[in-house]
Amino acid sequence: MKKTVDVSIPMGPIHPCFKEPARIKCQTSGERVLSAEMELGYMKKGIERIMKGRPWQEVMFLAERVCGICSVIHNMVFIEALEKISAIEVPERAALLRVIVNELDRIQSHTLANFSYCYTIEHETLAMYLLDVREKVMDMLELITGARVTCAYIVPGGVRFDLRPEDARRLSATIDRIEADVTRFMKMFEGGPMIATRSRGVGILTREVAIEAHVVGPTARGSNMPEIDLRLRHPTYRALEFSPEYREEGDNYARIMVRFQEVFQSIRLIRRCLERLDPGPVRGGGIPGAGEIAYAGEAPRGELSYFLKTDAAGRVLDISIQTPSIMNIEACCHYLIVDVTSLADVTSTFVSVDPCIACTER
Repeated sequence: MKKTVDVSIPMGPIHPCFKEPARIKCQTSGERVLSAEMELGYMKKGIERIMKGRPWQEVMFLAERVCGICSVIHNMVFIEALEKISAIEVPERAALLRVIVNELDRIQSHTLANFSYCYTIEHETLAMYLLDVREKVMDMLELITGARVTCAYIVPGGVRFDLRPEDARRLSATIDRIEADVTRFMKMFEGGPMIATRSRGVGILTREVAIEAHVVGPTARGSNMPEIDLRLRHPTYRALEFSPEYREEGDNYARIMVRFQEVFQSIRLIRRCLERLDPGPVRGGGIPGAGEIAYAGEAPRGELSYFLKTDAAGRVLDISIQTPSIMNIEACCHYLIVDVTSLADVTSTFVSVDPCIACTER
């Protein structure tokens, strides 16, 4: 049937609800959105090209600059790819410390994503509460690694610093407090009537459509796809008895709730790591060498893939990165925003998939 378009409405590239520049062009009939197109905006860094020909010691710092919101997982996937190429073993204590830092990074990313959603639907009080939680997590990252954003904590064969007993106690006390705070804030989200009106039944992505759209991360797990979590394949996570969080509704509400649930999951994983953190070395031996590999890890937004090729000195000959937002933004435009009943729900639906333009354009 032929579409009758009343007007084409652009949103962005500068919008108060977007963390980064992006333009959504909506074709509408009344308040209903018939179709949407996305233009990413002005974040191209050419970072993969800059990486080529450089030694791994420089590339590891470039990798975590692909995205400032999930820098730890870029550091981790690049280094673990190097270790796979070179058969470098990691001591158990270092593997557990990697999980601790990675899960802290996931908590700060998820609370920032949920902050953005609450801010978009104009629940600014809950948004500010979540930012306060994120600050506590950033303080813990700084305590353990010495930096809040680009930590460069994970190195071939281990981690850069050990965790002191007094820092472990402070970390344990902080996650207890975060758990209590997020429990209260999640109840505000679950029971808020305005939140329900703006979130439940909005931007629905069924499991069948999610499979067709190849979405990843919390966007997939909010559509009843628990198997889409690469932590299930990671040996350290498997040893920690990891099991993914998921929901069945497939709407904006489900995607935000999955992120809240994963904050508690990350806290549980950190506690298990602290319980199993026996004394031992945090760096093993081994030098990166020649080889090539395709390797992936679970970023806060979903599957993060690296193709890496190195020479005998560990110099990067070729590298290609696929970030999760590529799949989620594409699905958002073609499946989630289409047929949204109100233009006011376009921005909140877009923000519900936690898009990252810096990751996508690189």
